[in-house]
Amino acid sequence: MSKPPIYTMSMAKVYPMLVAKAERKDRTKAEVDEIIEWLLGYDEKGLDSQLKDEVDVETFFMKAPRLNPARKSITGVVCGVRVEDIKEPVMQEIRYLDKLIDELAKGKAMEKILRTS
Repeated sequence: MSKPPIYTMSMAKVYPMLVAKAERKDRTKAEVDEIIEWLLGYDEKGLDSQLKDEVDVETFFMKAPRLNPARKSITGVVCGVRVEDIKEPVMQEIRYLDKLIDELAKGKAMEKILRTS
């Protein structure tokens, strides 16, 4: 079985799309970066390095410094699929990020997005 096309895309191409989605709804790049740090453990330097090296999406998620255990509390539908029901681990991580960016774009408070309240 072949990998989904998203896996081989450069994260350097995906990241600006995430930021643009947030900015269209008057949210910020800093908030996107905060979500990525919370979810995957990439600090600013680590994220910049991954983007500069143009790692593919699969590698970006597989080599994340620290997957937040609280990410398992992320539920809901992205692209018509419940994120908690996705069986393929990398795709589930991708959809967790999609879901958090969707919540950001919908105006949710960062405390709720990051499951701290």
